[in-house]
Amino acid sequence: MKMSAEEISQVLKEGELEKRSDNLLQFWKRKTCVLTTDSLNIYADTQKRTKGKELKLQSIKKVDCVERTGKFVYFTIVTTDNKEIDFRCPGEDNCWNAVITMALIDYQNRKAIQDFKTRQDNESASPGQQERRMARAP
Repeated sequence: MKMSAEEISQVLKEGELEKRSDNLLQFWKRKTCVLTTDSLNIYADTQKRTKGKELKLQSIKKVDCVERTGKFVYFTIVTTDNKEIDFRCPGEDNCWNAVITMALIDYQNRKAIQDFKTRQDNESASPGQQERRMARAP
């Protein structure tokens, strides 16, 4: 699967990450991950990148439970529906948790600015509402 030039320019980080499985034994499985400005894509196959899961940044509430051991950094991604997904990465200079956190903050800031501009445009489009709001104020 080839990525377009636009998609490549939006890639923030690409590499391997280990995800804890959801089954009873909870094995750590190595995944290839691609973090873009809008989502975290998780692929089981490193070469073909097929059957990937996309975790949109809009569905992530926070990156939580960061713990550093001798070899790994463990962290949890909490989704907006309160599901927890556990990850670990080598502790050297990988810092996936920090990059995901910064991408999430950037996404939330862009969304807040967009919402503010939309609200501002709607208010300027209908000045009658602005006058009514001011008339109701104490």
